[in-house]
Amino acid sequence: MGVGVLTLVLDQASKVWALSALTPGQPRELVGSLLRLNLIRNPGAAFSLGDGVTWLLTLVALGIVVWVGRAAIRVGHRGWAITLGLLLGGAVGNLVDRVLRSPGLGRGHVVDFIDYFGLFIGNIADIAIVGAAGYGAVLAVRGIPLEGVTHGRHEAHHGDGDEGSDDV
Repeated sequence: MGVGVLTLVLDQASKVWALSALTPGQPRELVGSLLRLNLIRNPGAAFSLGDGVTWLLTLVALGIVVWVGRAAIRVGHRGWAITLGLLLGGAVGNLVDRVLRSPGLGRGHVVDFIDYFGLFIGNIADIAIVGAAGYGAVLAVRGIPLEGVTHGRHEAHHGDGDEGSDDV
């Protein structure tokens, strides 16, 4: 629970800061053109795909929140708890924007402001979602299931701080 809440708080606080400190169309360079702060309001998903179906993206985010909530009940490995926490915090962070920001309920535009190489612009929630995907892939490749049981054994996988956790 802690990772998800922390992710959500960091995401929303950073968006409040971006809205107060940045001006759309006036990027600020951090590391040359490699990393800039560039405020936009994104009606779509990554790379601004799906900008005509914001309501569908809202439903997908709600589905992710429900799925994470159900999966969290079975978590038996700290790595999966962290992964689900990152995914939950990121999904809820962008969902808050879609529900509460203009132009209206379920159609709100997500506040994005971290510009990577001029290729795409994201936010803390997006970083958390990508981090969850990467960490989840590592856990899956290592053969560590959500429940923390590996290779058909009935005891918990040990060695990574794997005991059940409330980190989601």
